Amino acid sequence: MAGKVRNYYAGGNTARGFYSLYPSNLKGLDLLFILKGGPGTGKSSLMKEIGKEWLEKGFDLEFLHCSSDNESIDGIVIPALKTGIVDGTHPHVIEPEAPGVIEEYVNLGEAWDSAVLHSQKEAILTLNREITETFNQAYATFKEALDIHDEWEKIYIQTMDFQKADELTEKLIDQLFGKIKHNKKSDVRHRFLGAATPIGAVDFVPNLTEDIPKRYFIKGRAGSGKSTMLKKMARSAEERGIDVEVYHCGFDPHSLDMLIFRELGVAIFDSTAPHEYFPSREGDEIIDTYELLIPEGTDERFKEKIDGISARYKAKMKEAISWLARAKDMHDELEKIYGAAMDFEKVDGIKEKIARRIREVAQTNV
Repeated sequence: MAGKVRNYYAGGNTARGFYSLYPSNLKGLDLLFILKGGPGTGKSSLMKEIGKEWLEKGFDLEFLHCSSDNESIDGIVIPALKTGIVDGTHPHVIEPEAPGVIEEYVNLGEAWDSAVLHSQKEAILTLNREITETFNQAYATFKEALDIHDEWEKIYIQTMDFQKADELTEKLIDQLFGKIKHNKKSDVRHRFLGAATPIGAVDFVPNLTEDIPKRYFIKGRAGSGKSTMLKKMARSAEERGIDVEVYHCGFDPHSLDMLIFRELGVAIFDSTAPHEYFPSREGDEIIDTYELLIPEGTDERFKEKIDGISARYKAKMKEAISWLARAKDMHDELEKIYGAAMDFEKVDGIKEKIARRIREVAQTNV
């Protein structure tokens, strides 16, 4: 029986720039291959092919997706073998814990023809500069969108019943955790359930929660306390030694979108756009923060203002995504230059060396 893939992002294009959560998802590994090399050198394909081998052997995998290219991945983790492979090129720089002991650097540059690349020096330098500038423009535009979103939040913050919000949070904490107090340190993993990508917002909520019996769908408005509630629940879980997957907002990583307590079989997440879902199976339950915490008629009272903010926000988000799409087009041009200089037979040889090492790890662990 084939293994299962858990999909998420460990880095994202956000209103606070490129935001990395890689260290949280690579901790605890005994072996980590860090791939070095330019775009188009086969890093993503190499990881996918090695991942396919272990999936077919029945091992569960984690795929760390690339927020700048919807067809690429930035890493794989094989939890049962405490082994991973990750793209270690900019912007996801990986700080090694014990180089040569845990982390091993793999240089795919060994497979390229430097003379071919040198002949394209000016084109490469120009594209790299333009790609950096375009990403910076995307981040600046996301920041403008976040400032507009803050205006949206203020409308509901000024009307919200904070005492009821605290009571609702405490009730949920008691309902989920009861008197649980484990005599162990909580394993906390910080991730993104989705990301802003060149084709728009993408999320993996269905995949991440597919084997979770109890799912809470938090409905509400911007500023209705959803992220604050999740932060308090995450803190309480950690204090009780309960393992928790903390999923940050791909737009504003200082906010939270979802928590998963796998040992309890529970997921609770912000189920509003752009990751809006509705109950679809037994055990699913809605928590409506607008209904519970915001005075009736607030939407109607501020309708004109909300409509204006919403229109400006959507326009800025659309503009920011267009910058990501431009960066992707230029990155594709860069990939063609590097791809033309690569000896992919040598890349296959490098891939096979990594695959052999992982097989040796598996034999040792059996």
